[in-house]
Amino acid sequence: MDLKLSKLYRRHHALLSQEFRPSVCFRNRRKRRKELASRMRFPGVDDELQKILDANMDEVPARRRAREAFKHSQLGIDHILFKTPCDGLKMKESYEVNSRGTEIFTKSWLPEKSKPKAAVFYCHGYGDTCTFFFEGIARKLVSSGYGVFAMDYPGFGLSEGLHCYIPSFDTLVDDVIEHYSKVKENPEIQSLPCFLFGQSMGGAVVLKMHLKQPKAWNGAILVAPMCKIADDMTPPWLLTQILIGVAKVLPKQKLVPQKDLAEAAFRELKKRELAAYNVIAYRDNPRLMTALEMLRTTQEIERRLKEVSLPLLILQGEADTVTDPSVSKLLHKKASSSEKKLKLYKNAYHSLLEGEPDEVILEVFNDIIAWLDDYRSKHNSSSS
Repeated sequence: MDLKLSKLYRRHHALLSQEFRPSVCFRNRRKRRKELASRMRFPGVDDELQKILDANMDEVPARRRAREAFKHSQLGIDHILFKTPCDGLKMKESYEVNSRGTEIFTKSWLPEKSKPKAAVFYCHGYGDTCTFFFEGIARKLVSSGYGVFAMDYPGFGLSEGLHCYIPSFDTLVDDVIEHYSKVKENPEIQSLPCFLFGQSMGGAVVLKMHLKQPKAWNGAILVAPMCKIADDMTPPWLLTQILIGVAKVLPKQKLVPQKDLAEAAFRELKKRELAAYNVIAYRDNPRLMTALEMLRTTQEIERRLKEVSLPLLILQGEADTVTDPSVSKLLHKKASSSEKKLKLYKNAYHSLLEGEPDEVILEVFNDIIAWLDDYRSKHNSSSS
């Protein structure tokens, strides 16, 4: 089997079989960690802080130490998202143990002196957290009068669990539903329109939430949603079948080949370099079960596009090679929603709100705010 795998994978310019040999596996991981450490050396970082940043982030204590030590540096980077003033908003961070006994990191951003126009509930992307780039996105939404709520999924960011391990996508979605349902019970939120906002893999989370709770949400904003992983980002069919078999015995192993996501997602080189400041992002190869659960989820969503019925705003770059723009077009066509809008941005990559030129990022923001405001205007006039 080892020989067959080796021959197969050489056709795709790698040696997957080597990952099953412990000595080579550990040597490759040490090499990757050294390469990662060299990429993540920042100006003014002393040796003590560098040790924190270079630590293995598989478990949550290391991720929490890194974020705490580096959060002020993160918020000071030269990116348009962090130039929105934070005056006039109140932020709250907390850890909550859910019904499965997992400690979840949550955060909220609310206008300080006025009632929010509506509540926006965020679902982040693969390997990500709600504590870095989304900090700037949330501030922008609050400056336009909206309340924002976010969480890190189990195993992601500052939440408990093995880093970026998804043993069941359905369970992850249930965890998100559980937390956001509690937030919606807050008397200050109950009377407000409630919108879901999903980026990339978060778009799949949003759609699964809607399919499980068809009447629970007033609408959804989907930015480069993971309705289908682009063919160029997935292993060939035969290799996928082999990985499915291996996942039954090695579900947590980081064995799935993957192209450089930052390169594929960020069009502007400077912004791509700033992505390194997201020190608790997952950067290793995907774990076997995580990759398979995402693949199964996108296949399910693709089959059920006609069942999507809530108001939709779908935004995607025409040059996105991470998630497939053609499926966003198909979602817009097939969804039974009475209100749905699709906008594709010429030449834009996957990370519309983080990796594009400033003028594109501002355009995307303006489209989101305009859609939210338009929804409120139409529905307020129809109810009066």
